[in-house]
Amino acid sequence: MRFLTAEKIHNGHGWLPEGSIIEVSDDGVIVSISNAPNKEAVFLEGILAPGFVNVHCHLELCHMKGLVPEHTGLIPFLKNIPLHRNDFKEEQKKAARHKGYDELLQNGVVAVGDIANTTDSLDLRALDRLHCYTFVEALGFNEANAARSFNYAVETYNAYAAQHPGEKSLKQAIVPHAPYSVSSALFRLIDSHKDGVTIAIHNQESEEENKYFTTKEGAVPDLLHALGIDDGLFTPTGRTSLQSYLQWLSPGHPMIFVHNTYTRREDVQFAQSRCKEVFWCLCPNANLYIENRLPDVEMFLSERANICIGTDSLASNHQLCILAELRSIKTHYPKISWETLLTWGTWSGACALQLQDIAGTIQPGKKPGILQINGIDEQSVKPTVKRIA
Repeated sequence: MRFLTAEKIHNGHGWLPEGSIIEVSDDGVIVSISNAPNKEAVFLEGILAPGFVNVHCHLELCHMKGLVPEHTGLIPFLKNIPLHRNDFKEEQKKAARHKGYDELLQNGVVAVGDIANTTDSLDLRALDRLHCYTFVEALGFNEANAARSFNYAVETYNAYAAQHPGEKSLKQAIVPHAPYSVSSALFRLIDSHKDGVTIAIHNQESEEENKYFTTKEGAVPDLLHALGIDDGLFTPTGRTSLQSYLQWLSPGHPMIFVHNTYTRREDVQFAQSRCKEVFWCLCPNANLYIENRLPDVEMFLSERANICIGTDSLASNHQLCILAELRSIKTHYPKISWETLLTWGTWSGACALQLQDIAGTIQPGKKPGILQINGIDEQSVKPTVKRIA
């Protein structure tokens, strides 16, 4: 049994009263939180907080680190991924994703929403060191081939569903990749697969996506042509992508909209009025890497949006570190408090992955992981994070 205290303690929701002491068992379970003086309490520099939750990560792309130049824009970035994704031996890909998995652990992550197009990440889940919600992406823009695309996703999903969890939670769902890569027929098949499962989707990562759905103009047709996809049957809706594709999904699904670099206020209002539960996952360093632009975070705040944090992949980021993502938001939006940012990186992420009973808060009976964080208020110093329980 240990007793831990610090300059500040964030419990996932906000700061605990000064002088709070966490009693934690040897296996990491929170026993109690109190303000009573305790001679056994160990004082730690910096901040204590629950383990981070990375809501959006592509571990199977770790081998592509540094292959795509920065600031190309989304469309050139997407053209590069399939061109180089398979330029590696299986041993190289495996070594890279295991290194990425270890990086998540070293940076204080306790749960991850992992995007899968293949079964490559099965070996990572078997390590049983992270809670994992695997989002199996279905892709296919051809209406006539929707069933075939969906059946491939089902086969991949079944491989993950057959995996028996150990100590850590394992979940999986079939989800659409993005509005411009999934037909309306495939959206409906995804929707009907499992009632009430969480749907995560790459959303409005580029203004070209909105142009395509509004007028069928812009760079998306060029991307589809380059990928050998016929979009002849697609008819523009005259509305933004989000307001178009949500009609093909039942409102009972909890929704995680990812990136949201070009999401507008009316899109947020539309989604939050239509869907049962909505989370907006921001991946700021990936947004800067690809589009050199961040979402309108202040707009999301004004709409009382549930914000959570992801890293995207090492193909679009230099590191898999939630603290680095929070620091980037703080740099560009200095008025946002660290109390709020830490909530986004912990409790909000746990809720987005439906893991709020397991992770995200320091409270008796839970085993959320406890992090020691230093240097977040010093702009000239790189902040550090260390897991201590």
